[in-house]
Amino acid sequence: MSILLFASFRILCYNIHIKFIAQEEFPMCTAATYQTNDFYFGRTLDYESSYGEEIVIVPRQFRLSFLHMGVSAQHYAMIGTAHVAQGYPLFYDAVNEKGLCMAGLNFVGNACYASRPADHSDNVAQYELIPWILSQCSSTAEAKEKVETLCLLGTPFHEKMPAAQLHWLIADKHQAITVEATAAGIQVYDNPAGVLTNNPPFPEQMFRLNDFLHLSPKQPQNNFSDKLPLQTYSRGMGALGLPGDLSSQSRFVRAAFVRANAVSGSSEAESVSQFFHILGAVDQPRGCCEVKDGQYEITIYTSCCNADKGIYYYTTYENHQISAVCMHRENLDSDQLCRYPMQTGEQICYQN
Repeated sequence: MSILLFASFRILCYNIHIKFIAQEEFPMCTAATYQTNDFYFGRTLDYESSYGEEIVIVPRQFRLSFLHMGVSAQHYAMIGTAHVAQGYPLFYDAVNEKGLCMAGLNFVGNACYASRPADHSDNVAQYELIPWILSQCSSTAEAKEKVETLCLLGTPFHEKMPAAQLHWLIADKHQAITVEATAAGIQVYDNPAGVLTNNPPFPEQMFRLNDFLHLSPKQPQNNFSDKLPLQTYSRGMGALGLPGDLSSQSRFVRAAFVRANAVSGSSEAESVSQFFHILGAVDQPRGCCEVKDGQYEITIYTSCCNADKGIYYYTTYENHQISAVCMHRENLDSDQLCRYPMQTGEQICYQN
């Protein structure tokens, strides 16, 4: 394939990609944090097909151009999953070398962006927000300060490519926040659950947890009546009532419960394995969520980043073996993107 033909193909794929992220059929997603000896951050991306996602490392001297904020020629390095279009990394989720993490999730119908730049504000297009924050902030506290002076614009990456409707989870080992741009303006919420899905707005997601405050990893006691000889008949009945459907609100409750009660060893292998089990609670198998005739939403990829060590782990729908890319094995003082295609073929270990 010639270079020109390949470039045209990439642009075509990007046009399709932007179309799908701008509509209500945008993938449903779940993001979460987890702390053992190190801090971990990751997400699922659920859709019916892949659009060429890659693991992308942005080194410190890669020129990040912003529509209204000039060029950043020296910044923090970062690694994450992105679609690279016209040489620009459009991140789905990423972590920088200081351990600050960020993910954008679908927020259709509620996201509302400014139509023009504002005076005395940092004017940033929604597709620039992840690199804008991660390139210059070393902590959630610093990111929160940046968001307070932000004017988030709905300017598309290209005039024929409408803006995606998103909200964001930003976290480090000390704090997690949710950022939402709505008709009421930009809202920043502390996120003690360390989890984010899609709709409804975050305060409603958190309020929904009140309906499940009786859930427990322990076996339940008979509070129904002391006059009835009721007893448990199975393990796990303390979590009876935990929603099991694939809606974004139910995934929020389920991920929050599993994350809050997950117990892991402190080693890297144990921590990473446990994180994938946490997000495995919201995994979408083909056939359970039909979006069109014969088309089903699936978990395209699941990520887990060790934010302290800069190691980005991931699995894909057809490859359950954990793959990893370490940002510190690359030249982080380079000015060129480092890109790794996702490993998507199933890898099975035969033992005989």
